[in-house]
Amino acid sequence: MKTKAVRLYGESDLRLEEFDLPEIKDNEILAKVVSDSICMSSYKAAIQGGNHKRVPNDVATNPIIIGHEFCGDIIKVGAKWQHLFKEGMKFGIQPAIGLKENPYIAPGYSYNYIGGDATYIVIPNEVMEQDCLIPYEGDSYFKASLAEPMSCIIAGYHENFHNNYESHSHEMGIKEGGAVAILAGVGPMGLGAVDYGLHCDRKPSLMVVTDIDQARLDRAAKLLTVEDAAKNGVKLVYVNTSTLEDPVAYMKGLNGGKGFDDVFVYAPVAPLVEQGDALLGEKGCLNFFAGPTKTDFSAKINFYDVHYTFHRITGTSGGNTDDLREALKLAGEGRIDPSIMISHVGGLDSAIETTLNLPNIKGAKKLVYTHISMPMTAIVDFAELGKTDKFFADLAEICERNNGIWSAEAEKYVLANAKKI
Repeated sequence: MKTKAVRLYGESDLRLEEFDLPEIKDNEILAKVVSDSICMSSYKAAIQGGNHKRVPNDVATNPIIIGHEFCGDIIKVGAKWQHLFKEGMKFGIQPAIGLKENPYIAPGYSYNYIGGDATYIVIPNEVMEQDCLIPYEGDSYFKASLAEPMSCIIAGYHENFHNNYESHSHEMGIKEGGAVAILAGVGPMGLGAVDYGLHCDRKPSLMVVTDIDQARLDRAAKLLTVEDAAKNGVKLVYVNTSTLEDPVAYMKGLNGGKGFDDVFVYAPVAPLVEQGDALLGEKGCLNFFAGPTKTDFSAKINFYDVHYTFHRITGTSGGNTDDLREALKLAGEGRIDPSIMISHVGGLDSAIETTLNLPNIKGAKKLVYTHISMPMTAIVDFAELGKTDKFFADLAEICERNNGIWSAEAEKYVLANAKKI
């Protein structure tokens, strides 16, 4: 079978190509990809090429398919897996498959025939062996694509810990009923972190979300409201730290002058890390969530507080399969809404430009539908484009009826009416 896919050949060298997939083996699965959301990790892999720890050194001669946040339909199942997977089944995937012999290998970074920015793929045996191919029964494909980044967010919440000095043990997870600060928290991943924190089983009592962009803060406050947070037992406060002379003092004041139990840093900026450290209270845990591109990235940490007030530092990169299952379950139950993470939608032919310029494109998550041709387009621009294009006029009307965000209805319209790739 032929596939069209975006393949990585080296540093900033992405190419949209059509080529033949090999016949599947008895232990493999042939699948159709429908949606893929573009991750900052894909940008890092694209600009670093073979220097990225997940990308093979010989990528120039054995290119890999990029994209790891994808969902689709199973087309054909090899004999080994027919007892678990059936033709026509929707699937989500956990790319962090965690092979012992190579812990960094992952779909979307390391393989010739599996990745999210493709029309058709071959899923290798090790994905199933590691229990990383997950049946999905949701009403839309994009929610399963976004389950992967949501699993990373969930992993961050689970990874935080607080020590018990008397027993020398760690209590895992954020402090229930405690105070959480999410710094640089209204980007796509930050929005997911706010959504999860308000609707998961282990909630804080106070959540302070910061940014320096008032427009993004206003959008976040519209999507994740203070009123809804209060219904879930959480006091939610949005803060523009660029307007404050002393952001740390102000935020501590929101918590009665005390520090925070859990602080998440969602941007790889040294002053932000240092601000997060200064916000920690006794036995507080700082989670450096944002992955830097520079290997020598560093920031100052107050080790006096590490010693005397038991501050702890952690970091997370990706989630595990249980985190992904939780993300799919919560989205399926409607407890979290990954739709709020999407700001742009496009076709497979928009994936290269979007990936290589991702840090410079404002907004939140960029969603690719791999079987259509469409420029990467901001949802907020649909109405203006709709003045001369019925396709965008219809999309604008659908999104307006859904609180200005992407939806299963919008997805169905695009898949039925957009130009095919």
